[in-house]
Amino acid sequence: MIETQLLPQADEISGCTARIAGASSIAALVACAVEARRLAVALHHEDVGAASVTRVLSGLNDAIGVRVLALLALRFRLPPARWCWLGLGSAGRQEQTFVTDQDNGLIFSASDDGEARELRALFLPFAHAANQALAECGFPLCDGDVMAGNPRWCLSLSEWLECFAVWVRTPEPEALLNAAIFFDFRPLAGAAELAAQLRRTLSELTRGNEIFLRMMTVNALAASPPLGRLRDFVTAAESGGAIDLKKFGARIFVDAARILALGAGIAETGTVSRLRRMASEGAMTPADAEAAVHAFHALQGIRLAVQSGVGVAGQAPGNQVDPDCLNDFDRRVLLESLRQARKLQQKLKTRFHIET
Repeated sequence: MIETQLLPQADEISGCTARIAGASSIAALVACAVEARRLAVALHHEDVGAASVTRVLSGLNDAIGVRVLALLALRFRLPPARWCWLGLGSAGRQEQTFVTDQDNGLIFSASDDGEARELRALFLPFAHAANQALAECGFPLCDGDVMAGNPRWCLSLSEWLECFAVWVRTPEPEALLNAAIFFDFRPLAGAAELAAQLRRTLSELTRGNEIFLRMMTVNALAASPPLGRLRDFVTAAESGGAIDLKKFGARIFVDAARILALGAGIAETGTVSRLRRMASEGAMTPADAEAAVHAFHALQGIRLAVQSGVGVAGQAPGNQVDPDCLNDFDRRVLLESLRQARKLQQKLKTRFHIET
């Protein structure tokens, strides 16, 4: 359920949600997806704040995905086994912006490896069709093929558990990359208890696991805020003066919050909820947590502005922004947000005794 009572376009959002739930075809959902993005852009224009925009957009995207799966489940003869569709990455965190591709997986119950192979063969056509239908609805296929239609990510519960255990116990570069995507999972449709069991085991694997958490931190620190000592912003020559607001901005908050949450065994996947939970448990001061939350929201707001083409001249929709194209206020906001990102990274360095 999307809470919209106090938002502009509340009636339109509720109407869109109802049309999604009642859609009888993928073609109807394609039209709903266009409407959903239009409503989210309208909310951004109303200055309701990045948190509200991403929450509403993620909720509408969830509803579209759930309806896609429901329609396709009628078309395919699915086996009588419990299954759950997982949203991963920004979908798992409910932090989707106007430019987002697919990251998803499928988990099902199986008694042994042999049954898992048989069930996977039955689930894969359904999962592949769902990925294609979501692409029709405006969610591009993942370049890295992190999708349920890929046999690597259509797995039984025991297979997912083994993947997670291997990634935690052997934190090599690919494992750390996978952890950054897959550990932000959330059940979207089906048997949510399968995802809950996966979350419980992941918490057991990562809570207090200093070696794994330190390796994740070293990997996360590879992307540092583009701030200089003599100049405010420092950008690479090949970027043409632009900053990638996702890689060198929002991602820093996302990575830090994930590492801290995994270390504490916290089940939340949202960046803001993770930061605030860490404050409530004494791992951060409330003031530091709120400063990080405000900075993260500010960065998300600039990303939304860039992607919607509002107030940022000459920028193609995406995550790249030239600070010189921002007005003075937004430029200062960006600068202070990146300084908060640097403080958060410094906290990680201190926490895990990393010298740089």
